[in-house]
Amino acid sequence: MVSMVSGFFAVLAELLLPGLAVLCGGWQVLQAVATAPMLLLLSYWCWASVFPESPRWLLATSRIPQAKRCLQMFITRNGVHFRGDLYPAETLLTEIDVAFPEEPQPHYHHVLELRHTRVTWKNCLILAFTLFIGTGIQYCFTRNLHIYSPQFYFGYFLRALMGALACGFLCMSVGRAGRRGILLLTAIVTGLSSLLLLALTQYLQGVLVLLLSLVGLLSSQALAMLSVFFAAEVMPTVVRGGALGLVMAAGCVGMAASSVMELQNNGGHFLHHVVFSSFAVLSVLCIMLLPESKHKALPDTLGDGEALCRLPLFLSRSDQDVLPLLRARPPASEYSPDSYSRLVAATRKMLTKDPVPYRVIASSQQPLLPSNGVAPGGQEDSS
Repeated sequence: MVSMVSGFFAVLAELLLPGLAVLCGGWQVLQAVATAPMLLLLSYWCWASVFPESPRWLLATSRIPQAKRCLQMFITRNGVHFRGDLYPAETLLTEIDVAFPEEPQPHYHHVLELRHTRVTWKNCLILAFTLFIGTGIQYCFTRNLHIYSPQFYFGYFLRALMGALACGFLCMSVGRAGRRGILLLTAIVTGLSSLLLLALTQYLQGVLVLLLSLVGLLSSQALAMLSVFFAAEVMPTVVRGGALGLVMAAGCVGMAASSVMELQNNGGHFLHHVVFSSFAVLSVLCIMLLPESKHKALPDTLGDGEALCRLPLFLSRSDQDVLPLLRARPPASEYSPDSYSRLVAATRKMLTKDPVPYRVIASSQQPLLPSNGVAPGGQEDSS
């Protein structure tokens, strides 16, 4: 939800940027005005009560006292009362005390620990790759928009409008169809639009070229937004900030590739188009390796991230066998035909050796208590 809301704010900022540029008059003033609000981020360290730490991250890193204080501050400020309790914080804090009877040592994690994982680093790499494609391939579509209007603001506002439509499309479809399915759909549409423009631009009419460019621009922006949203869900809490930073850094590299092409006056645009179209086709295969995070709890530890298994893309019938992609070796078993045959032969000999397999043998020892109730020594039992 936070990722989708941030997408709407990014689109709003792009729509307001031309008006702000007109008011500033020069790029130096515009750069200063755009950079000054970032100084407010220093308040994260100055006023911890205004921007508190995430309780989920504090619990995941075993910082229990800080998590208790943070949750108690949330409950007090929000005025939340559970079942009419006078002290609503007691119920929640008691559950934490039961889960953590002894105060554990804090465990700090860094993003380099992804090297020791098997699934988490793969998900991070694939989502960084899709975000890189979604931001870098947009130049292949916006370049065709300048044919219809040489003005800068025509292509700029059209791209911002496609971004707003892409964000709205994701809000309506991701919750119903799932993250991986929509990500795969946007990657397929992006790759097909790019390949058709690459191969048939000279043979298509201008309206079809414009339509393919708009569809490709819409799907590429949806691909980029959903990659960030998906990464925020599948990355574990203990390394979510660092892993999400790596994914977004790949997106910045893609945007830089588009900017470099514009600075070179469209020199080498054909090679740029071929490379990103090939990457878009390759991303379709990579997305199938991602897990589905719909209706699943957010992973907190690296172990939870490793437990996110990849499910089949299409639901299969329950009575059909699900064959593995590669032939696996059968598990080692203690059963051996030779030992089984020897066991059968030995059992058969034992049964045919004596016609009465279970013979009752009378005991030769004198009973301890005879039937008349007199002890073996001739004395009566006093009991």
